[in-house]
Amino acid sequence: MAETANGKGSTKVPAKACPLADKPTEIAENINYHSQFSPHFSPLKFQPEQAFYATAESVRDRLIKQWNDTFMHFHKVDPKQTYYLSMEYLQGRALTNAIGNLNIKNEYADALRLLGHELEDIVQQEKDAALGNGGLGRLASCFLDSMATLNLPAWGYGLRYKYGLFKQRFNKEGQEEIAEDWLEKFSPWEVVRHDVVFPVRFFGHVEVDPKGGRKWVGGEEMQALAYDVPIPGYKTKNTISLRLWDARARAEDFNLFQFNDGQYESAAQLHSGANQICAVLYPGDATESGKLLRLKQQYFLCSASLQDIIVRFKERQTGGGGLRKWSEFPSKVAVQLNDTHPTLAIPELMRLLLDVEGLGWDEAWDVTSRTIAYTNHTVLPEALEKWSQAVMWKLLPRHMEIIEEIDKRFIEFVRKVRPDLETKLQSMCVTDSNPGKPVVRMANLCVVSAHTVNGVAQLHSDILKNELFADYVSIWPNKFQNKTNGITPRRWLQFCSPELSSLITSRLKSDKWVTNLELLKGLREYADNPEFQNEWAAAKMINKQRLAMYVQKVTGVMIDPNSLFDIQVKRIHEYKRQLLNILGTIYRYKKLKEMKPEDRKKTTSRTIMIGGKAFATYTNAKLIVKLVNDVGAVVNNDPDVNNYLKVVFVPNYNVSVAEMLIPGSELSQHISTAGMEASGTSNMKFSLNGCLIIGTLDGANVEIREEIGNENFFLFGATADQVPKLRQDREKGLFKPDPRFEEAKQFIRSGAFGTFDYKELLDSLEGDSGYGRGDYFLVGHDFPAYMDAQARVDEAYKDRKKWLKMSILSTAGSGKFSSDRTIAQYAKEIWNIQECRVP
Repeated sequence: MAETANGKGSTKVPAKACPLADKPTEIAENINYHSQFSPHFSPLKFQPEQAFYATAESVRDRLIKQWNDTFMHFHKVDPKQTYYLSMEYLQGRALTNAIGNLNIKNEYADALRLLGHELEDIVQQEKDAALGNGGLGRLASCFLDSMATLNLPAWGYGLRYKYGLFKQRFNKEGQEEIAEDWLEKFSPWEVVRHDVVFPVRFFGHVEVDPKGGRKWVGGEEMQALAYDVPIPGYKTKNTISLRLWDARARAEDFNLFQFNDGQYESAAQLHSGANQICAVLYPGDATESGKLLRLKQQYFLCSASLQDIIVRFKERQTGGGGLRKWSEFPSKVAVQLNDTHPTLAIPELMRLLLDVEGLGWDEAWDVTSRTIAYTNHTVLPEALEKWSQAVMWKLLPRHMEIIEEIDKRFIEFVRKVRPDLETKLQSMCVTDSNPGKPVVRMANLCVVSAHTVNGVAQLHSDILKNELFADYVSIWPNKFQNKTNGITPRRWLQFCSPELSSLITSRLKSDKWVTNLELLKGLREYADNPEFQNEWAAAKMINKQRLAMYVQKVTGVMIDPNSLFDIQVKRIHEYKRQLLNILGTIYRYKKLKEMKPEDRKKTTSRTIMIGGKAFATYTNAKLIVKLVNDVGAVVNNDPDVNNYLKVVFVPNYNVSVAEMLIPGSELSQHISTAGMEASGTSNMKFSLNGCLIIGTLDGANVEIREEIGNENFFLFGATADQVPKLRQDREKGLFKPDPRFEEAKQFIRSGAFGTFDYKELLDSLEGDSGYGRGDYFLVGHDFPAYMDAQARVDEAYKDRKKWLKMSILSTAGSGKFSSDRTIAQYAKEIWNIQECRVP
């Protein structure tokens, strides 16, 4: 028997396997069993880290049982099943989510106390799985939670990145990127499936047999090994799978002769190449080797996943066990592409059907086009992937043949049915044969091939239909849909803000809102209730105090929970306009400095928190991060103003940090240039937690404002339809900057925040046109309206009753933004799948 945490052995708990335990004493025995008989550490140690791994393995016992039951039930019933392909999943910590969804949180808390530990301390030991970067990956994870909760037959597929995107820390030069260490020891949640291995080929050439059949041969072949991460639904037996692929080379690919001859790198060349595939999310692609690696990652995900899907399709034979017809494939399989990264699933499914299964082109195309659907997540030109044809021919020669044939047939189809579009074909076709830089347009390939294309917010979908994909819409008007994004209310309210969620349950006299978020509308009748407002304020204050302790721990900055907590956390990008935020903050600081002490006391004290990662090669984004830190270093140490303003850059933003920041927030900034943010989902998380939004009419902000009420949203800025003309006016020299905007920029140039030269960043706001100039994201245009909106925030916050009412109405109006609603719509309107509940 292991000693408890206090090391005195005063409480002895036997080590006993109880994999399905639901009583605290039995759970404690099962945890202790894992600490001794699933050992990962030296004996006699049961400190928080050891306790976490043993606790996770105890929870995993139950998850595996439910996962097996779910798998067998799906196999028996043989429903149509959705397979969600995504390059990113931003899962966050799994322990709290798992015991919450399994409804055994209290039991595990009691069990850990028997072992001398507190659940809150054990939870902190878990590292976030480094499988994603931003909203794309977090959305995918919310969707998996909802698929399981709605008992839908669905799986996710992704890659098992060892080092993730990067861990963010800071030095004098600014942001520093270091490798994530989430797999430095191991992940207790994943289950390696040694029997699920598929070959994936790269390079090589195409052989043609005498009958005209084509086969891809040669090159290098790697192995895709499956790791399953169980995803439990909320208060249901259904537990689905996130299947992550890891790349391996075979033992026979290790050249012993070369190794013994001292040629160590050559001997393990294929093994080294395999290790690179799943090493890093979004490796730099400035070089050809970087481009090849990114393309390898995308193809590796698609090929392994489709081979796995086809095996499962064949395994689930019906009735007398006769071979299935391939025409049945779309009635049993739905493949959803999360953005353009998995686009190669289209030519890969065609290749498998044509070259491996022996189908003719027309039948293979019918199967493929009825199976695959595509979600577009961006209108940004640089994010609409275009791959060099030369790189594609080199890495995937057979797929390029198939893509060219798809393109050729599409052009023939358009010329036949819509000859009036002849002049548009150059922009609509899949391959752009520009002699200078011929590319494959992945978004075009998706639109041409998929049976359904959807945007992720109403405004975004309208832009897709009316602008980006307008010519395709004129051919296939019924192909395009909107599916406004959503978030899981389990992780993003119930689990991360227990005091607030308990208050909501108490007032609504039910916790059914957790799976039917529209029930939050019932809070509206309490919005003016003084007693409820006080309870609401108390719950929010607990979250603010918790956040203040976290900020001091990770940054050393002490912040006042009585100040307005103003937060902007998201990937750092110029279109998201963290630069607008910090320029406004600089102007605020300058005005505070100029005030008399008695006038400062009349202002609304603020703590402004910004967080997010800047991509390693994105110069301006990294300059914005440095500027925020430089401003904070001055403001936070200025005795004249630091009781009225603090500026904090919260490092290494991830899901666990978000779970601390979002419940503690009171104002959140979603201030992207209108028409550039597809949806956004952090805006939904903040709104759900009673945080008010200052923002533009962009992405899901439009729908959030409609749902919570215009009067509860601090709106400013140009609208999407005004942006093109404003840019044209700028090019004509018609823009006249606001004096406050010029004052803020000049204050930076004056050296008020140190000697670093921000000329390159500030130059992006100057001039009328030219690369990296001309203020493409309209920071200058929107600055005066932004400052006016911030003044309205200051006034509203002074009226405590008004602010609390707005906060309550924000939560009450967030019911639409549940991922349960979004996934139910996908299931019914795109995938055509039904509930398949484990009995």
